[in-house]
Amino acid sequence: MAIKLNSTRLLEKRKIPFTVHQFPDTIHDAEKVAEAVGKSPEMVYKTLVVLKNTPRSKPMLVMIAAPRRLNLKKVAKAVGEKKVRMATHAEAEKLTGLKVGGIGALALLNRGFEMFIDTPAQSLETVLVSAGKRGVNIELPVENLVLLTGAKWIDASDET
Repeated sequence: MAIKLNSTRLLEKRKIPFTVHQFPDTIHDAEKVAEAVGKSPEMVYKTLVVLKNTPRSKPMLVMIAAPRRLNLKKVAKAVGEKKVRMATHAEAEKLTGLKVGGIGALALLNRGFEMFIDTPAQSLETVLVSAGKRGVNIELPVENLVLLTGAKWIDASDET
């Protein structure tokens, strides 16, 4: 049975090639997702909700590779803020309407999020990102992900 989510419908409508990867929805860790679907962890991108300290500012979605660690100082500098912080799981779920482990930029288009992608993705042809539901990732060309989401390239992480 084909997976029908808003993210897959969008990709089909735009005629963008993609592959759906399913795995147990109990897996919420991007490195474990890579293992479950047989892909390199560097190809699996997690989507993190980051908040500015400015009142009434838009939340940000920052996509980084599974084995990397978000560097909040780098993100703040890249977006012209003094300080930013990670949203708590509860905040991330409330802001996105999605469960942690299923938060994905393609499922949150036109919802007011500023979107960013970490520069290491520039060296990849395809990446896997959440389809907007736990247990489902979509593999698609990096340039299509950036084009669809309007994500800006930033240096956002460090190697772990």
